[in-house]
Amino acid sequence: MFGFIIFLLVLWLVLAIIGFTIKGLFWLAIIAVVLFLATAMGAWLRRRAGVAGKTTRR
Repeated sequence: MFGFIIFLLVLWLVLAIIGFTIKGLFWLAIIAVVLFLATAMGAWLRRRAGVAGKTTRR
């Protein structure tokens, strides 16, 4: 699962770079940045919940 999240983050980063470099695809950059942030935040929350869940279980 971690590998898939890394793949998505790299994909969003590449799309953002393409969107910023090609003037007509600025909308692509905005969508890619939003998706990058959402994926990163989702991964961070999932990892944080996993760590918290592991420390309370016996």
